[in-house]
Amino acid sequence: MIVKSSVPTSRGRRTRAALLQAGREAFEEHGYDAVRIDDVCGRARVSHGTFYTYFDSKEALFGEVAAAVVGEMFAASVVGAAADPDDPYARIEAANRLYLRAWAANSRLVRMVEQAATSEERFGRLLLELREVFVRRGAEGLKRLQEQGLADPELDPRLTAVMLGGMVEHFAHVWLDLGEQADEQVAVDHLTRLWARAIGLTGTSGWREEGA
Repeated sequence: MIVKSSVPTSRGRRTRAALLQAGREAFEEHGYDAVRIDDVCGRARVSHGTFYTYFDSKEALFGEVAAAVVGEMFAASVVGAAADPDDPYARIEAANRLYLRAWAANSRLVRMVEQAATSEERFGRLLLELREVFVRRGAEGLKRLQEQGLADPELDPRLTAVMLGGMVEHFAHVWLDLGEQADEQVAVDHLTRLWARAIGLTGTSGWREEGA
């Protein structure tokens, strides 16, 4: 995407941030096709000319909003201190919960990016980047468990991460976008049990409690 200004001033950064936020809100509320540049300018309280100081088009604005969503979903789903580093089952559970919440906060925009990806390659690359982050994280986690003797050593880490990640992603879509009825905790519990059993997770306190 082409951005006309390097935005060297704090005022410029605030204006640009306001346009990005206004664009995001407008896209989420009305969908990409229905949003006009004037709508974004009105929300951000800037002139039409100011918009073009920072973005060449609505498409350029949407591209930056989409990239921000990818970054936010990754950041929001990092387990970190949310679970005991020595309890693999708890970490899988935390990862599933955080992913569902990140999807809930961004699902409408993610679906718009998916639609845009059918006609613009850069949006397809964004989606691949988002999925690759989760696949790589899952594959690395499974490889560590295999090395520790806690997971099925015959599983291909990457393929397994792709397949199980696809399960979680599809459920998130059916649950949050299509209206499947399920309590969050029940959903997280089922996803985690399925994930743990699929990789043959053994020897952790969380797995003994949940899988008994």
